[in-house]
Amino acid sequence: MKMKKNVKKIVLAYSGGLDTSAILRWLLDNYSAEVIAFTADLGQGEELDPLNEKARKTGASKIYIEDLKEEFVRDFVFPAVKANLTYEATYLLGTSIARPLIAKKQIEIARKEGADAVAHGATGKGNDQVRFELTYFALAPQITVIAPWREWTFTSRSDLIAYSRDCGIPITVTEEKPYSSDRNLFHISFEGGILEDPWREPPEDIFILTVSPERAPDKPTYIELEFEKGVPVALDGERLQPVALLSKLNEVAGKHGVGRVDMVENRFVGMKSRGVYETPGGTVLHVAHRAIESITLDREVMHLRDSLTPRYAELVYYGFWFAPETELMRKIVDDTQQNVTGMVRLKLYKGNCTVAGRKSPRSLYHPDFATFERETVYNQADAEGFIRLNALRLRIRALLGH
Repeated sequence: MKMKKNVKKIVLAYSGGLDTSAILRWLLDNYSAEVIAFTADLGQGEELDPLNEKARKTGASKIYIEDLKEEFVRDFVFPAVKANLTYEATYLLGTSIARPLIAKKQIEIARKEGADAVAHGATGKGNDQVRFELTYFALAPQITVIAPWREWTFTSRSDLIAYSRDCGIPITVTEEKPYSSDRNLFHISFEGGILEDPWREPPEDIFILTVSPERAPDKPTYIELEFEKGVPVALDGERLQPVALLSKLNEVAGKHGVGRVDMVENRFVGMKSRGVYETPGGTVLHVAHRAIESITLDREVMHLRDSLTPRYAELVYYGFWFAPETELMRKIVDDTQQNVTGMVRLKLYKGNCTVAGRKSPRSLYHPDFATFERETVYNQADAEGFIRLNALRLRIRALLGH
C-alpha cells in the first residue's frame, strides 16, 4: 500500500453510505491527519438527516453539508437537457453530471480549510474516480488525491461491511442487498450486488422514484411544459424555479412509472457494467425538449448538433466537464437554442411519455409550406430537377459499371 506523504488535513466527499463511512475511519487509522467530511445536498432528501451526527461519531472533525440543488439543476441538469445528452443512446447521465459539481465544491472547501488533500469513495473499477479526479486536477492542479479503493487491502463490499461492524459504524447495506445506489434530484442509480447478472430482472423493491407501469394509473395525465431558449421555465402554466420544476415533474412522472432504464454500459476504464436507473422528470424533459426543437431548429443546425451530441455525452460520461472541448460544446449548444422557445403537451401513461402537441412563436413549421393542398410557395415541378441533380453521381456510377 502506497501512502501519500505529508498529508495533514483531508476533505472527504462523504455520502454517509457504506464506502465513505468506512473510508472516513480508515483515513483516520492510516493517515495522521484531520478529516473533514463534505456532503453535497443534491436532493437526496431524508438520506442527509443523520449525516452530521454520523460523520462526527465516525471521527470527522467537522462536516459541511452544502445545499447545491439550485446550482445542480440550473448549471448541470438543464445544460444536459439543452444538449439532449444521452450516453450510448440510453443513459441520461444523472450521476455523470453530479460528480463535477461535487468535486468543484470539495475543492472550494479544501481551499477554505487549508487542506492539502481530498479523498473520495469511488472504486478503482468505476467511472466516478475519473470524474472526481479530472475535476480536482482541472481546478487545483497541485492537490493531493487519496483514493482508498486503490490503496487499501479490502477487495469487496463484503469486506467493508465486516470492517464497519468491527469499528461500530452503523450501515444499511447488507450481504442480502449489497447493491449500491446514488440519488440526486435528477435520478437514482443502482448497481452491483444482485444486479450484476444482466439476465436477472431488477427486483421491484429496489425502485424508489417510480411505480411499476403495471401499477400505474389506468388514466393518463397530460402536462404542458414551456421552454425559453431551450430551458424549461413553466409547468402547466406556472412559472417555476429549476428545483421546483424538476421536483414536480419527478412526482407526476414517477406516479406513471416513467423513466426506468436497465442497461449494460461501457465504462471509461474499459469494462462493461450493468446499471439500473430511475429518471422520471429527466425523461419528460428529454422528450419535451426534442419535441420543441423539432419545430424551432433549422434542419442543418439540428443535424450538425446531433452529430456532436454523442461525443459531448461521452465527454461528460468520462468526466471531462471542465475540459476546454466540453466548454466549447456547451457554447455551441447554447447558440443553437436561441429560438428553442415554446410549449409542449405530453401524455404520461403506463411508463410512457409521448408528445401530444407542440407550438412555438418561433416555429419553422407552417402548414402553407407542408400542405398537399394548393399553395404558392412551392412548385412541385421543381422537384424533378432537384432529384435528377442528386441522382447524377448515382447514374454515372451505374453507367460506368461500378
